[in-house]
Amino acid sequence: MKPKVTTEFQHGQAQIFKNPFLESLTKTNPIQNIIVYGITIIALISLAIIKIGLSPLTVAGLFVIGVFFWTFAEYMLHRFVFHWVTEAKWSQRFHFIMHGSHHQYPRDEERLLMPPVPGLIMASILFVIFYGVFWLMGISDLTFGFFPGFFSGYLVYSFVHRATHVMRPPKRFKNIWQHHSLHHYRYPDKAFGVSNTLWDHVFGTMPPAKKDKSKELV
Repeated sequence: MKPKVTTEFQHGQAQIFKNPFLESLTKTNPIQNIIVYGITIIALISLAIIKIGLSPLTVAGLFVIGVFFWTFAEYMLHRFVFHWVTEAKWSQRFHFIMHGSHHQYPRDEERLLMPPVPGLIMASILFVIFYGVFWLMGISDLTFGFFPGFFSGYLVYSFVHRATHVMRPPKRFKNIWQHHSLHHYRYPDKAFGVSNTLWDHVFGTMPPAKKDKSKELV
């Protein structure tokens, strides 16, 4: 039987690695992420316009497409990568490092954002993949306009995700907070969208609409 993501959570912090240095790389704070990822995005946009020669209008259009594509990637990664786990020990370890620790310790504020080092490694891998796809289509230069949007979509998602765990929901966005809370505490096999609910509607993974008002989560 395939192991399931637990809905039981604990207070405190998980220990990902025994090595203190590796453990430190699993933690971050908002300022670090804004600086590191912000500089990366600005550098890519500058490269696209100044070095690659894409027009600002082209970059703006690709940026918007990249942001939208991120929303799809957010759903697919969360559903099929972060929640992928088998009975194999290595699979369970992979799941714990990538996402399982977050489900066990959802209020661990130092792990609510992707730390810069693993984040940039994963971003580099994704950039190479996108570049390869665009290259096969004969439009590899467009990667430099598309990827900043994709990366910015990720950055927005990551801060929305953090906010759902540490802040009271703004009235206008209460449904987003409720959606993610339902994923954590009632339906770990539903509500995979974090910054939006679009793809949960498309793929039929919305949690039940009827709510028990006596058990509101946010």
